[in-house]
Amino acid sequence: MTIRYSCGRVRDRCYNAFPCLSDPARRSSLALKAALLMLHLVYAGVLFLFDTDLIEKTKREPWYTALYLLLFVATLVQYFVTSGSSPGYVLDAMRYVNDTNTIFGKISTPSKQPASSKNGSTVITVEGSQLGRNLLGSNATSWTKLVLDMYPPGTSTRSLTCTYCNVEQPPRAKHCHDCDRCVLQFDHHCVWLGTCVGLGNHSRFWWYICEETALCLWTGFLYITYLRVNISRAWWKDAIIILLLVILSISLIFLLLLLLFHSYLILTNQTTYELVRRRRIPYLRGIPERVYPFSKGLCRNLYNFFCVRSNIYELERLPNAQELEEMSRPYTCLDFLRCRCC
Repeated sequence: MTIRYSCGRVRDRCYNAFPCLSDPARRSSLALKAALLMLHLVYAGVLFLFDTDLIEKTKREPWYTALYLLLFVATLVQYFVTSGSSPGYVLDAMRYVNDTNTIFGKISTPSKQPASSKNGSTVITVEGSQLGRNLLGSNATSWTKLVLDMYPPGTSTRSLTCTYCNVEQPPRAKHCHDCDRCVLQFDHHCVWLGTCVGLGNHSRFWWYICEETALCLWTGFLYITYLRVNISRAWWKDAIIILLLVILSISLIFLLLLLLFHSYLILTNQTTYELVRRRRIPYLRGIPERVYPFSKGLCRNLYNFFCVRSNIYELERLPNAQELEEMSRPYTCLDFLRCRCC
């Protein structure tokens, strides 16, 4: 009992000194981050500790090791930046839209005019275009009108409202039960990052996977080079290197598959949730399997994903019936000449 009481007091003091440790979810997230950091340090440390040839090569060609260490640091920095970035939450987007409309309404409404006047208007940026909307003097909020405008006419707000957050969800949004918040363009909840991957950080997530894959490839090449030169010199060193190389190979296969999968999602402008649960998502049920409703062509999808996505509150509307019919039309040789696929 005394030992248990002492451990409890020590634990309470740790929680008081570090409030983030009092939350079990944050504790497991911090533990995973620490484990990933230690795993990277172990692989690099064992390499430089065992491989004397690499140290000699570093003295002759310091740029080679400098590039490796630069990739090593860049991968860890990208990981922590991605894990600390916001995926884009629906509640934050709703506040942003309503605050923007309120400010714009105050500017565009004369000071002597009452607040209920219908002369004020607001402009919201959606998919790069500015849509003027008369939102003042209406019972519905700016966010509700914006969300309804992204769905086909006749859609009810009751079917769009999240039962947990009590907020209207735009297309591609989903409630994450791990984060307990609705996420814009929800892809998945990443356990290793400790956060969701969504509209705000999907690009950072792809770059992290790319850098991690390159680092694993380079590290595996260095481990194989060491075994080829120093095999049978010290059996216990060879055993450690082989064990680490097996784990690294499994991780590399997983990373390559993940990189290829998310590259495919980028090219077709899809998310993991939309691909896996397509038949269960209401706004995708009536769309043919080979039609990607949010795709704008390969080149445009790549450009929007890597170059344009500066606003984490950028929203995409559902295509109308005419646009869906155009997307479902088979490609012809003339379409390829016109770069329809791009």
